[in-house]
Amino acid sequence: DAGNVLKGEMITAKFTVKNTGDYPLWLAEVKGSCSCTVAEYTEDPISPGESGVVTAHVDTYKTGAGAIVKSVRIVANTDPSITEVVIRANVMRK
Repeated sequence: DAGNVLKGEMITAKFTVKNTGDYPLWLAEVKGSCSCTVAEYTEDPISPGESGVVTAHVDTYKTGAGAIVKSVRIVANTDPSITEVVIRANVMRK
C-alpha cells in the first residue's frame, strides 16, 4: 500500500520472492496489469533457500485520480504456477 501519492509520481514496490522448495525457482514471466505498471525481476534461477526480487513501477501520470489497484502477474515453476501481487494507492490531483 503506497498510501496517498500525487498524480504524476512514480510508485515503486519491491516484493521479495523466496525459494522454499528443493529445486531452483524460475520466474518465467512477470507482467504488469496495464501499460502504467512495469515490472523487473530476477531472471537467474533462485536456488533453494535463496531469495530474488520483483520490482514494480506504477506511473501515476497514466492512471486516474482516486483509489487505484494495480497488479503484477508472476508465472513460475510453482504450484500454483501463477501468483499475483497487488499495489494499492490513492492518487491525488496536484
